[in-house]
Amino acid sequence: MGVTKSNLFTEEQNDLANVAKAFAHPARIAIIQYLLKSNACINGHLVAELGLAQATISQHLRALKDIGIIQGTIEGVSVSYCINPKRWEEVKNLFSGIFELYKNPNQQNCC
Repeated sequence: MGVTKSNLFTEEQNDLANVAKAFAHPARIAIIQYLLKSNACINGHLVAELGLAQATISQHLRALKDIGIIQGTIEGVSVSYCINPKRWEEVKNLFSGIFELYKNPNQQNCC
C-alpha cells in the first residue's frame, strides 16, 4: 500500500483516524477500561490485571500516550498512568461529532 496522503485531509480527520487506530487493539481498550474503572493513577497493576508481558503492556501504553489519551508521571523508578481528562473530552467530542452526522434515512430513499 502506498504512502498515506494525510495532507489531503483535515486536522480533525487525521486526529480521529489516529485515535481510532490506537483504539483498534483489545489490549488498549482493556487498559483504558482499567484506568477508567480505577479512577486513579496506576503503575504495576496492569501486568497482573491483563496477563500480558510487561514489554507488551509498555508498547500499548506508548501508543495510548502518543495520542495523548493517557498521561504518565515518574515516581522513582516507576511510571504511574492515568486518563488525561482534557484529551479524553476532545476524543469524546471527535467520536460524538462523527456519530451525530448520521441521520436515519427514510426507508424509501435508502439503498
